[in-house]
Amino acid sequence: MPAHAYAPGPASVPLWATLLQSVQGVNKARNQDYCEVQGRGTAEEPLIMAVADGHGSAAHARSHLGSRFAVDLFVEEARRFGALAQPRGDERPPSLAWLMHYAEHAFPRQLVSAWREKVLGNWARTSSHEEPGLSEEHKVLLYGSTLVGAVLTPRVFAAWQLGDGELTVVDEDGRVTVPLAPAEADLGDETESLCTPEAWLRVRTHWAPVTAPWRAPRLVAVSTDGLSKSFASDRGFLQFMAGLDDRLSAEGADTVRAVLPQWLARASQHSGDDTTLVAAWHRGAMPAPEPAVAPEAAPAADPAGPPITDPAPPTDPHGRDE
Repeated sequence: MPAHAYAPGPASVPLWATLLQSVQGVNKARNQDYCEVQGRGTAEEPLIMAVADGHGSAAHARSHLGSRFAVDLFVEEARRFGALAQPRGDERPPSLAWLMHYAEHAFPRQLVSAWREKVLGNWARTSSHEEPGLSEEHKVLLYGSTLVGAVLTPRVFAAWQLGDGELTVVDEDGRVTVPLAPAEADLGDETESLCTPEAWLRVRTHWAPVTAPWRAPRLVAVSTDGLSKSFASDRGFLQFMAGLDDRLSAEGADTVRAVLPQWLARASQHSGDDTTLVAAWHRGAMPAPEPAVAPEAAPAADPAGPPITDPAPPTDPHGRDE
């Protein structure tokens, strides 16, 4: 899948560089993951990113379509949310309290409703009249998929998750968190899904007002569980994401994009699953000029490891080769 980059927006808005890559799992008949990233993080063009993971089993025979519908519909709902957060013209924006309530309640319900309508319409158009009659819930089950998505505007950062996968955030101080991680891990391969009855009640929401333009997160990433499952522990996954942030800071987005397919391919070999990562990163505020002080020379190499030309991931915490 292609990678994306965007030109600078207004001076008060961070310049986001974006990464997007998906790798099909080993011995998989098709890639069940789908992903998208678009926008610049401005009021006019919110930064939107999403990943979905179709379940892929026989009971979910059309889940590769379900994941694509999930991402496409999330992008539509996210654009609507961005327009509500910062309307154009002289219209007064709603309060943050109203927006938070919308994000936690209206957004999930509208998204799940739109997804169900989409998959049932697809079934009606493409199923054979000779197929046995199925209940509405059975039809929806065929398209089962997880979803993780985020929206960043100059005013607010919001994200939603249903099922497995990760939202990873690196703040301005370099702290790595997964704010939508469930209190208890799912058992085995079971996960919550868009095909679950009343799925909107199971959507987890992250809400973070942006108090100043350059206090937005430094790195935001959404990924399918094919990436996190490739590590021996949760700590290994967090180390990988910290390493990704370090490499972006040291080498820039273009160089990281060049080796990202190799990193995800290696992760996919460990997890055996489709592996997808979408990320947005910015350098943060430029320091004030200090003409009286000579700038410190840049280091010859990343002190945390080899140059980025090495195809190895930013860290190697998989712990499965030992």
